[in-house]
Amino acid sequence: MANRVITQETRRIQVVLDHGPRKKRDWKIRDQLADPIQEEEHLPLKRCLDELESLVGLSKVKSFIHEIYAWLAVSRRRTAAGLTTDSQVLHMIFEGNPGTGKTTVARIMGRMLKEMNVLEKGHVVEVERADLVGEYIGHTAQKTREHVKQAIGGILFIDEAYALSRGGDKDFGKEAIDTLVKSMEDHKDGFVLILAGYPAEMERFIRSNPGLPSRFPIRLNFSDFSLDELVRIAEGMVTTRQYRFSVPAREKLTTHLAEESRCSVESFGNARYVRNIVEQAIRLQAVRLLHTRYISREDLMTLTSEDIRFPTSTTTKSPAYSWYN
Repeated sequence: MANRVITQETRRIQVVLDHGPRKKRDWKIRDQLADPIQEEEHLPLKRCLDELESLVGLSKVKSFIHEIYAWLAVSRRRTAAGLTTDSQVLHMIFEGNPGTGKTTVARIMGRMLKEMNVLEKGHVVEVERADLVGEYIGHTAQKTREHVKQAIGGILFIDEAYALSRGGDKDFGKEAIDTLVKSMEDHKDGFVLILAGYPAEMERFIRSNPGLPSRFPIRLNFSDFSLDELVRIAEGMVTTRQYRFSVPAREKLTTHLAEESRCSVESFGNARYVRNIVEQAIRLQAVRLLHTRYISREDLMTLTSEDIRFPTSTTTKSPAYSWYN
């Protein structure tokens, strides 16, 4: 049976055929763009959603972004139908350990909000404490306002935001927080502020200022990746670069990741750690093959266990350590 739906927004009849009960399946964000004409009109938006879908894990984050997309899409239809629509505060807190996809999701979200006409530009300005805190009274407010100005029409993403409150009441970081809070009022709906950092540290940070919790109604938790997800991330990275792991190489990597993810806790870099291993393996493969006279296509694509090396410790060395141990 066909149901006719006429919308004021498109001024065309859409016919929906009811074929009876359908097999239940997991939601996919791109299913919201099933109309071929709509897909063509919103291709940039579809690309953002497909990019989000391609990320490994992050099921709760994807579910939330699906909510945001659905709310925005239905709000547009309500407006077209002459109904009232309320704006929602989209300032957010991203809680998670390093390498869990916080910055990647922020960039995708910026582009999506632009395509949905929520943000004018959709760009992401990425800063940390050193970019906001000045060296003398008044300097911090000036620097913070400048970065807010750069972020107008997009997202201001502050990584390790909890560092702004570490110095106490006399630290200039408090001035940055106060300036951000005022900017959120002065430029309401003009930009989205995302604060990111470790879960425990962010909880203490939010409690440090009574005005912060109500200004950040959205809190997303970026969980550590499971062992299976980390291996899938590694395989995706090498496949994209037209490489592949040998069986021993994959086993060696899997064993190491299992141990590191179990022991390192917050110091473990998740996807970032995996990326460093993959990029080093590619370099080591090149060194291994450099003086080989006859190299097959298979040789050029295969990363062997010899190419997979690891740092001696992720907890006692800085991120700038040498990988060659």
